[in-house]
Amino acid sequence: MYKILKQEGQAKRAEFATVHGIIQTPVFMNVGTVAAIKGAVSTEDLEGIGTQVELSNTYHLHVRPGDQVIKKLGGLHKFMSWNKPILTDSGGFQVFSLAGLRKIKEEGVYFHSHIDGRKIFMGPEESMQIQSNLASTIAMAFDECPSSVAERRYVEDSVARTTRWLTRCKKEMERLNKLEDTINRKQLLFGINQGAIFDDIRIDHAKRISELGCDGYAIGGLAVGESHEQMYHVIEETVPYLPKDKPIYLMGVGTPANILEAVERGVDFFDCVYPTRNGRHGHLYTNQGKINLFNAKYELDERPIEEGCTCPACRRYSRAYIRHLLKAKEMLGMRLCVLHNLYFYNTMMEEIRNALDEGRFASYKRQKLESMKMPQS
Repeated sequence: MYKILKQEGQAKRAEFATVHGIIQTPVFMNVGTVAAIKGAVSTEDLEGIGTQVELSNTYHLHVRPGDQVIKKLGGLHKFMSWNKPILTDSGGFQVFSLAGLRKIKEEGVYFHSHIDGRKIFMGPEESMQIQSNLASTIAMAFDECPSSVAERRYVEDSVARTTRWLTRCKKEMERLNKLEDTINRKQLLFGINQGAIFDDIRIDHAKRISELGCDGYAIGGLAVGESHEQMYHVIEETVPYLPKDKPIYLMGVGTPANILEAVERGVDFFDCVYPTRNGRHGHLYTNQGKINLFNAKYELDERPIEEGCTCPACRRYSRAYIRHLLKAKEMLGMRLCVLHNLYFYNTMMEEIRNALDEGRFASYKRQKLESMKMPQS
């Protein structure tokens, strides 16, 4: 299922076989929260910019249109007309991000919908049932993401509960994958490591969840307020205690520099809203660093966003024109910027894979960070 092809230090070049195709890693998953990339990006667009994996949000799709609706329509792949892998998060991050709308108990979490205020309950079994209805390729275990500045005692209790929840997730998924009416009976389950920035809690939790035999493992609870140095340290301390024969996913990370540093420390999977969110606000990634198209100096700039880039935006349009669209609040401007940023990320991951294939990742990483004017660790 997971096959390491090349290794350079801790950095891994691998393949991960799924029922919806082989994922070449390291990989960046393009975030489509409600089964669509924000910025009017279509499924055809995703195919055209080299997307391998699309990521959707369990909680948001449960609230609207409803996972039962998506199941009746044949599952998420059919619903959004996407035939490659899809990963669904568990709803666990909303336990963190909707702190003012929820109450955590042993059985699960009681929410108030952010849309209409109605009461929602989600526990490990409910999360697995929703994700089974969505029929994603990879389902994430239900967990709590404690704040990086939470007190040690709270983190210890939270992580212990997340371990108990993982056991329940695994049992429920095994049950669901045997049912006749389950759309994807080969759905995979990734467990999630938590522990804030406490090394010993992270390591102990990694050991415990490794014993449960999940299909892959994620490092959660980072990029939520800690420094980049603290994040890199946690990855370095945790990865050695996760199974070597399973993919490792760093949740919600991050900048190009974050990704390069994490690949060097053994991470396979990434996702982040940065490229889409920044794109919608005219902030664009290039190999010479980030640019902000709202700056007046681009008003008469006839060059593409980046010379030599073959994304849909750069092949045809100028900085001046895209800036005009953004200033005029025309949706096309936002769409072109999002496409460029996702293409940049997907292309960077391909470059990383090629560098690992050729045994030159260390020099590639150094050159990439230097050209983008980013600090090196």
